[in-house]
Amino acid sequence: MELGNIGVVKTVRDDRALDQGSSARDLGPVEDVTAGTRERVARVILEHGRTTAADLAQQLELTPAAVRRHLDALLADGLITEAEQRGQASRGRGRPAKVFVVTDTGRHHFVQAYDDLATSALRFLAETAGAHAVEAFAIRRVAEIEERYRPQLAAVAPADRAAVLAEALSADGYAASVRPAPGGAAGEQVCQHHCPVAHVAEEFPQLCEAETAAFGRLLGTHVQRLATIAHGDGVCTTYVPTGRTTS
Repeated sequence: MELGNIGVVKTVRDDRALDQGSSARDLGPVEDVTAGTRERVARVILEHGRTTAADLAQQLELTPAAVRRHLDALLADGLITEAEQRGQASRGRGRPAKVFVVTDTGRHHFVQAYDDLATSALRFLAETAGAHAVEAFAIRRVAEIEERYRPQLAAVAPADRAAVLAEALSADGYAASVRPAPGGAAGEQVCQHHCPVAHVAEEFPQLCEAETAAFGRLLGTHVQRLATIAHGDGVCTTYVPTGRTTS
């Protein structure tokens, strides 16, 4: 009976064991050993956006060789892609550092199983109660999120609210960040690299519209949604102008 439970041994072994000198023969099939770690590598890239191999190695406590092995596999599967790091010139004699980002295929890999159920439920709501019922649901859903975020944003100066909003969104799985608006525009962009409801929002954009309106209320200014994952963009991007607060 004890021997019948040896599958548990595979779940606790990862690339750190390989990095410490054990061979794949000692640890069993490489796929069994590495599958869980590869999932962790992909999830870190998803949550943090553009990530270097060095950052991954540090966060996951793996050697560069182990990280590279997983990155190569994820690249081959089309789950991530690589690009040159923005704003970085060539580092001496070497090439510029590469950053890795999740592709649309990779993002779909992380879609929750309840998406189909949620979409079906909203379709039923729209068919039986009308589009206004879907809009009311979207507003109600965002109101609950807004209620949780409001104390955090109210406690900081208006200039810091976008950063605090991004932190709150990240805590809820949206992998958000703030960056300066491009082209010298006066403002910032709140970027959500992951959206847990993206597949539902593809059919029901009311979810995105309600969220954008909530951002404006929380930040105390009129904001503009520039891109959404639900519409095929790589990142949900919301422009936040500076110097025009309403509260």
